[in-house]
Amino acid sequence: MSQVLNFTGKAVEKVAFQRPEMRHILDVYGRLVATGQAKDYAIGMYKDRAIFAIYRRASEAPNWRVEKIPSLANKQGAYCVTGSSGQVLKRGRDLRSVLNIFNKKRFDVIG
Repeated sequence: MSQVLNFTGKAVEKVAFQRPEMRHILDVYGRLVATGQAKDYAIGMYKDRAIFAIYRRASEAPNWRVEKIPSLANKQGAYCVTGSSGQVLKRGRDLRSVLNIFNKKRFDVIG
């Protein structure tokens, strides 16, 4: 949990990715950009989760979302990768193992 100041100057508790987590996510994003599968990203910090959305084109819905949900840490794992239609592609406790799903050749985007 991180404290973020809102427009009124009050601190609000929000979930955020930490620096080591962002390094792993940006490594994957960089590989996707290099292969032409990604062109844009967005980061969202909410009360219950943090989301890193990866877009093929900026005007579309995200192709993939990397989510951090701390409330699921002891159950299914805090990290998950979600596809464009909302299906959970991989979930786990370790971010690096969850991001290994992008190392497979199955993500050839057609279109």
